[in-house]
Amino acid sequence: MAARWLAALKTPVGAVSAAMLLSVLTLAVLAPILWSGQAEEINTRAILQGPSPEHPVGTDSLGRDLFFRLLVATGLSVKLALAATGIGVCVGLVLGAVPSLLSRRIGRLVTAFVNIAVAFPGLLLAMFFAVIFGVGQTGAVLAIGFATAPSFARLTQTLIATQSERDFIAAAKLAGVGRVQRLIRHILPNIAEPLVVTATIGAGSSLLAFAGLSFLGLGVQPPAYDWGRLLNEGLNDIYLHPMAALAPGLAVVIAGLAFNLFGEAVAKTLGAPTPFAGKGAAPQRVRPTAVESSADVEPSTSSRESSAVLTVSDLFVSFPGPAGPITPVRGVSFSLAQGEAVGVVGESGSGKTQTALALAQLVEYPGSVTASRLEFLGQDQLSSPSPAKRQLLGTSFAMVFQDPMKSFNPTMRIGTQLAEVAQRHQGMNRRQALARAADRLRAVRVPAAERRLRQYPHEFSGGMRQRAMIGMGIMGNPALIVADEPTTALDVTVQQQVLRLLSTIKEENNVAILLISHDLTLVGQVCERVLVMYAGRIVEDLPATDLAERSLHPYTQALLAAVPDMETDRNQPLAVVPGRPADPSNVPAGCAFASRCPKADDHCTREDPQLVQQEDGHRVACWHPSRGTGQRVSVELKLPAAALQGEAS
Repeated sequence: MAARWLAALKTPVGAVSAAMLLSVLTLAVLAPILWSGQAEEINTRAILQGPSPEHPVGTDSLGRDLFFRLLVATGLSVKLALAATGIGVCVGLVLGAVPSLLSRRIGRLVTAFVNIAVAFPGLLLAMFFAVIFGVGQTGAVLAIGFATAPSFARLTQTLIATQSERDFIAAAKLAGVGRVQRLIRHILPNIAEPLVVTATIGAGSSLLAFAGLSFLGLGVQPPAYDWGRLLNEGLNDIYLHPMAALAPGLAVVIAGLAFNLFGEAVAKTLGAPTPFAGKGAAPQRVRPTAVESSADVEPSTSSRESSAVLTVSDLFVSFPGPAGPITPVRGVSFSLAQGEAVGVVGESGSGKTQTALALAQLVEYPGSVTASRLEFLGQDQLSSPSPAKRQLLGTSFAMVFQDPMKSFNPTMRIGTQLAEVAQRHQGMNRRQALARAADRLRAVRVPAAERRLRQYPHEFSGGMRQRAMIGMGIMGNPALIVADEPTTALDVTVQQQVLRLLSTIKEENNVAILLISHDLTLVGQVCERVLVMYAGRIVEDLPATDLAERSLHPYTQALLAAVPDMETDRNQPLAVVPGRPADPSNVPAGCAFASRCPKADDHCTREDPQLVQQEDGHRVACWHPSRGTGQRVSVELKLPAAALQGEAS
């Protein structure tokens, strides 16, 4: 961070503004000490004189030298402006953090108050608060502080909301880190730079506002004086002695420019956002409407049921939308046995990631998660949060996110982040937790583990970060690892290393794995069972060994056909699944895949097929299931008239 601030000083604007700001701050400290005597010396023989070699700016009604008074006033002006800025920053931080810490109702009220306050001009608010807090220095400081707080609160709310969507925040939540600690340890360090930059710019605005209040007689009162007070006194004789009014005004402008230009220069270098105003309202919580579900829960033998790590029945994930609830996950049902590896495949938007987030209890408001049954290691996950539930998820449920760079807090060392899990859930002290973290890094084949603990995430390569993320997952004794596209950002060689690592952990620790991926070939190699999702539903559940030649659903066969192999004709365009995926906000009646399916008929567009078990044990949701031939399936097929009409409607 220091290096980035130094980089801002190397720009012309940054260097000049930094020199100006340093001069103002130095003068604010030294001037009251050096020249207070000369500023207070009364000379009745030099009353209301104009500029002269002896008095560069002239004198006031008591013959006091205005130049020295101008210099001494720097101390009080800057001190009060910084005090007001500090109050504005502190109040703004509190108001900005309340929606993420307290209940939704209180959060909505605070957000509405901030939205209303931001709509008013800052000086108007300052004058309003000055009347409430009273005339004088204290009242003016409080008035300006409270007047600047809303814009700072709005910026804080926006930055916190942005950071709250990052994967490392989800990982901290899954590890059981509370809201306050997530805010202090993970969020505030990552938004410190834009907040500091905004506070620097705000100090210049506070300086101008304070001078304005003193000029109006609401700020500093005699015998104390600041630049605004001097400007008020000099205005009475501006036609006879203009320098008496122009000099304090010029001082206000120079000091304000020093703060604002320095803040702008740093903001430009760091790319920090600036505060904005606007109105927003949190959407109302919407429960999912009655949607026809795949109520046929996966049939399982007594051995599978007894060893089930995860049991899901009729899982729905819903979000409020402008035209009604959007349901990206619709009635998902499956179970996962101990030591079993299950893959989840499908196009983007099919509901894979939302399903994983729902399992990990990471779907935030206004999202809604419902299910007939959602059990992890025999514990109901639909009940209210409790310490035992957080303990179970923190130690037995591991999640590996898609982007390893976003999975770690960039402001914290790798060792600190791994050790947090052991300290929170396993009762270890810091030394023990770091030793455990080093052991887990060695377990995931990270060389020089002790040295790596002291490094930051940006010092790791993509593959090493993904290994470290898996290491964080096994800091406890996980029974389930959910890997959401864990190899997307990695090259082929590193992909194979990460997959072998997951397989090794599975075999050595009998851990269940739920692998989400777009790569059917990868899933077929790693997993024992495959769940194919489309439009928020599981449309086929089959053994991985049957994926290539014994799939039943046309969607599964189309996905396989779109995967190139060594025999693909390079002179022909790559095969694709025709049409577009179903919109979760407007899922068509009947089978959601009907508009893209070559086998669809009128029955398919009228009635949605349920997920039922076939004679060979496969589960498939299709009115016309047929065995794949093992050859590439042509997807350049004409769609039936009924399907086209359904799509158009």
